[in-house]
Amino acid sequence: MALAAHLDTLAPVREKILAGERLDFDDGVTLLESEDLLALGELADTARRLRGGSDEVYFINNLYLNHTNVCRVKCKFCAFARTGRQEGAYTWDIDELVAHAVEVYGRESYDEIHMVGGEHPHIGYDYYPGVTRALKEALPDVHMKLFTASEIHHMTRLSGKTHAEVLADLKEAGLGSLPGGGAEVFAERVRRLVAPGKEHPDNWLSTHRAAHKLGIPTHCTMLYGHVETYEERVEHWLRLRELQDETGGFLAFIPLPFHPENTVFQRRGWRFSTGNDDLKMIAASRLMLDNIPNIKAYWIMISTPLAQVALHFGANDIQGTVMEEQIAHAAGAVTPQEERIADLVALVREAGRIPVQRDTLYNTVRTF
Repeated sequence: MALAAHLDTLAPVREKILAGERLDFDDGVTLLESEDLLALGELADTARRLRGGSDEVYFINNLYLNHTNVCRVKCKFCAFARTGRQEGAYTWDIDELVAHAVEVYGRESYDEIHMVGGEHPHIGYDYYPGVTRALKEALPDVHMKLFTASEIHHMTRLSGKTHAEVLADLKEAGLGSLPGGGAEVFAERVRRLVAPGKEHPDNWLSTHRAAHKLGIPTHCTMLYGHVETYEERVEHWLRLRELQDETGGFLAFIPLPFHPENTVFQRRGWRFSTGNDDLKMIAASRLMLDNIPNIKAYWIMISTPLAQVALHFGANDIQGTVMEEQIAHAAGAVTPQEERIADLVALVREAGRIPVQRDTLYNTVRTF
């Protein structure tokens, strides 16, 4: 009986990686279309090592805050946002939010506050530098990673200022870096379908460019698994890579699998991404984003067991303790609300890697 020869579709990509050459659009599509998951993972781990990676895996001790869940935008993928009159809508008073953050710090001594929220139509501009300054003054040793690019754009609408002027105000008040949220997928077709009331995707890129020019490092993301095509995912990577070539301001990339629970997509039949898809995205991200040093396996959305596997598929960071995370859990995440440092250390060790607690800027706090 004749046997069909195995077609190694990754061979041309492998040759480029081993030669230190940059992958192009067609290579990215090839990665996503590949059904050889193990070969893809091996290639991504090889690329990570060739680019200077080691057995060290990073995590941070951080607190997640959400100052409000009231939002003017009706993103179809979001299960977190509320209108001002909906049940469960809230907005933190600045003093109460700071008191809460200080109380948690007294127990946990975290290194970072990661805070994002809705685009509240009735909060004035002064609230944003005000809450930033109050948090920083109360917790001077804590890094403030606050506000998505979408929120920064919302602040320009409130204030009449430019993105750079808003960012300068926030930096003066104590802002240390920006998270990567709000990118979704940059394709205009996708934005019209999943977030028709949101600003143009170019604004995300211009906001991060402005932040980098002011010396504010940022993170970048992609929310995948809804209506985008493989080609649109690759275009997203290439636009991030181009901006990183220009500014060098991205600290890490985080692929975020879409969680459909409690959204209109759940009612339309969408389901969670598979582990196969999540590992493929992590591996392909490592291979395509050759100039972004850190790729996160976001355990909150993919589970801790899969995050362990992802450490052999190109990831070198598992995010952190993420105390009080709400957004992913509102959309159906079944992972714990947080992980303790000892649990993250054990997770990394069980995956055959060296646990390293870091700060936001990837300075080592402690190696285990």
